[in-house]
Amino acid sequence: MFETFNHIDQQFFLAINNGLQNPFLDWLCPILRNQKVWYPLYAILIFLLYKKHKKETLWIVLGAAVLILISDQVSANLIKNLVQRLRPCSDPGFQNQVHLLVNCGGGFSFISAHATNHFAIAFFMMGFFETQKRWFVPVAFIWASSIAFSQVYVGVHYPFDVICGAILGSILGYIFSRIIISKLKTNNKPQTIKQ
Repeated sequence: MFETFNHIDQQFFLAINNGLQNPFLDWLCPILRNQKVWYPLYAILIFLLYKKHKKETLWIVLGAAVLILISDQVSANLIKNLVQRLRPCSDPGFQNQVHLLVNCGGGFSFISAHATNHFAIAFFMMGFFETQKRWFVPVAFIWASSIAFSQVYVGVHYPFDVICGAILGSILGYIFSRIIISKLKTNNKPQTIKQ
C-alpha cells in the first residue's frame, strides 16, 4: 500500500516539478522559499499589529516566536526523524527525474518544515486581523501556499510533504492564536473592586 501511495505522490510531484517547468517559475520559486525575502513582510505585520493592538503587540510577537519554535521542532526534528522519508532530490531511485533548482539539503522530506512554519504563521496572524479578514485571510493563505508549492517545484519536497505540513501548521497556528487571544481578553477585563 505504501508503494502505491508513494508512486501516486511521485507522479503528482513530477506533474508539478517537470510538468509546470518554465523560466518564470524557475526564477520565482527559489526566491519565494528564501526566508530572508520575507523579513520586510514580517516587519510590516508587526507594524500593523502595533497599530491595531498597541501594547498587546509584544505578547502577540512572543506567541508567534514560541509557535515557530514548536512548529519547527515538531516538523524538522520530531516528525522527519520518525518517518525518515528521503527527499525526491536525494532518493537514489528517483533523483534523476528531479528538476532541482536549489541545494537538495540534508535531512528528510516528510514533513515540510517550510510549509508547516509558514502556514502556522499565516493562521496565527489571521486571528489578530478580525476586521481585515475579507482581504487578510486570502492573502495569508496564498502567501503560505506559494511557499509550500515552491518546495515541490524546486525539487526538495513531495506534494504530500507540504500538504501535511500545511495541515499541521494551520492547526498549530489556529490553536496558538486562540490561546493568545484568550489570554489578552482575560488581561483586558476590567477588575472588579471588592467591597
